[in-house]
Amino acid sequence: MNSRSRRHYQLSLAIALTLLVVLISSPVLAQSTNRQIGTQYEVTADPVVPRPEEKPCLVQLFSNYEFAFFSATTQTFNFTPPSDCSGPWQKVVFEADFSENAGDQFDRTASLYIANANIYFGTTPEPLESVTNTWHVERDVTDYSALLTMPQQGTIVLQNCTTDCPAPYNTELNGVFTVNAELEFYPAGRHGRVGNNDVPDVVLPMEQSNGSGGLNLPAFLLAEGDQFTTTFTLPRNIERAYLDVVSQSQQTDEQWYACFPNNLNSINLLYGCGNTDFRETEITIDGKAAGIAPISPWVFTGFLPDQWVPTPAAQTLEFVPYRVNLTPFAALLSDGNEHTLSLTVFDQNYYFSEAASLLLYLDKGSKQVTGELTKDTLGAPSPVVAEKLKGTSTVTGTIGVTQNRDFTVAGYVNTSHGKVSTSISQQQRFSSTQTIDFDTVNQSVLDQNTVVDNSVDSSTTVSGRSGNLTTDDSFSFPISVDVTYPVSTALFGLTVATRQNYQSGKQIYLDGFPLSFGSVNNSVSASDVTPAASSQHYVSFDSTGQIYDCQIASKNNTLTSVSRGCNQQ
Repeated sequence: MNSRSRRHYQLSLAIALTLLVVLISSPVLAQSTNRQIGTQYEVTADPVVPRPEEKPCLVQLFSNYEFAFFSATTQTFNFTPPSDCSGPWQKVVFEADFSENAGDQFDRTASLYIANANIYFGTTPEPLESVTNTWHVERDVTDYSALLTMPQQGTIVLQNCTTDCPAPYNTELNGVFTVNAELEFYPAGRHGRVGNNDVPDVVLPMEQSNGSGGLNLPAFLLAEGDQFTTTFTLPRNIERAYLDVVSQSQQTDEQWYACFPNNLNSINLLYGCGNTDFRETEITIDGKAAGIAPISPWVFTGFLPDQWVPTPAAQTLEFVPYRVNLTPFAALLSDGNEHTLSLTVFDQNYYFSEAASLLLYLDKGSKQVTGELTKDTLGAPSPVVAEKLKGTSTVTGTIGVTQNRDFTVAGYVNTSHGKVSTSISQQQRFSSTQTIDFDTVNQSVLDQNTVVDNSVDSSTTVSGRSGNLTTDDSFSFPISVDVTYPVSTALFGLTVATRQNYQSGKQIYLDGFPLSFGSVNNSVSASDVTPAASSQHYVSFDSTGQIYDCQIASKNNTLTSVSRGCNQQ
């Protein structure tokens, strides 16, 4: 390699490594709990968010906020940046601690916002019978630093009720939630960042009016075809754009992964939902298809409660947002006109809660970028149903659904450092099988085995003066649920066995040369078949040498084992 080529390669590598930090800085979420063998306290195998060595500056968002009544569902707080820890910051970490007194209560949804941008979204466990339950959640919110450089108002939403519940729950439910939250700011140190080019310059939440001068936090989609839309006038020098999306299924769509086609909805005796078991969040810009976000099969502790003590299902306490790359649309978004972003959930039954934030990286060397969208082959989904059933009063057989798509979205921007092209090729693979054995007349038999596998693989190539930077992302979140009814010895008259296996991975190359990789695998299994048992295995590793491997298990709703790797955080 001659010296000129070597200098060009070193420059390209330096630029690529700067981009690398950007590309791998997607939200990291975690739960850290007291893993005490012999107890029923809420526990997961998830890791804490890795911290820099520097001492952080702490900002208390609020302390001892209580949620007992509907009237206290929405509570606000004021945020002020730390005066002794000015940015740019190496890392910003959100932390919250929850407690719930012993007694009776439903599982509840909780979400938190700063300047209406979602910082946390998850659900609570159902309470323990005789002791106060506690749990801790964390999220790396460094990518939201642009919101945190100035004072902001924040909002936490946790809808709960006790004596103000409708009858008969007004005399039955007594569970009260207490929440504390803070932000940790890690200053740039000896190994810190130079400047703030590796975090978005602008963070803009999507917002839904409540019709009374305020906002719905979270937003909601009540029926098939409903849209969550926001119209923006954006900066004119956008170089890259991303959308963080959370779509939480609710009510009859809570177990969407077990829904039947509409012609069979009447025999879906346990779940009672239609529109098949395929769901997906569709993103459009000015009505044009721009991206997709798979719906995660989150399982809440209300289904079945005795299955999820002490370990909840994967991500139940804190949802992982799905990040959609909208960079091919950067030139369009920079043209100075208003643009409308919309989210819909394909084939929803009823209903979904939504949160989304637009993250923008600006070309600081120019006031206006130009360019165009050059390709968009993303079309609407069209799931295929295959029914292989026998009988009328007794129905047995399988219901299958498949949805496969290959598409490309590409565009370019003319920036102060040359033309930069982005091409995103994605493959979506969805398949499900419902195996059923139903007595539809006497309802004396109800066996339903649900197996759903959904994956999205993306290959993104960014081409510019520094070469071709390729990022391969993989996402899959399969779930299986086996329900048997009736079971006379079971607490709720039926038994459920559930398995989940969340997987995500990333590999980055510069002109075919590997730069980095990372992987997360989070598998959970639980069964309330006597004796009730559960286990979780969380493994993550990356090319920096960070490895985390934690396994926990329970029996009879009590934690029985914790692996040595759980302490390597």
